[in-house]
Amino acid sequence: MTSVWESLTVDARDPGRLARWWAEALGYQVVDERPEEVEIRQGVDRLPGIVFVAVSGGKQGKNRLHLDLRPADREAEVERLVDMGARHVDVGQNGDDWTVLADPEGNEFCVLRQRGD
Repeated sequence: MTSVWESLTVDARDPGRLARWWAEALGYQVVDERPEEVEIRQGVDRLPGIVFVAVSGGKQGKNRLHLDLRPADREAEVERLVDMGARHVDVGQNGDDWTVLADPEGNEFCVLRQRGD
C-alpha cells in the first residue's frame, strides 16, 4: 500500500493573501477558501494542492522545506516575482544554478535556471 500526496501545508499570518499570491505566481486557482484555511491547485481535481493555514506568529528561521520553480526564462520570472512582492534572500547559497527568493511572508523558494543551460 502507498500514499497519495494530497497537499503541502504552509503556515501563514494571512492565509488568503498568501494563497492568492502563490496562485498568481504558479498559475493555480483557489479551490477552497475559509477564514482560517485556503487551498490552491492547478485545477479543482488536480493534486497536490497547497493549503495555507492561519497561525498567529511569524516565520522563524530558514525553511526546512521549500519549493523549486523552473521557468522557461529565470531572469524574467525572478523579475516578475519580485514585482509581485517577493524579495531576494541569502541563505548561504553559492553558484548560479538558482536564485533564492522569499514570498511576502518570508518563506524561501528557489527559481532554478532553465534545463540545459
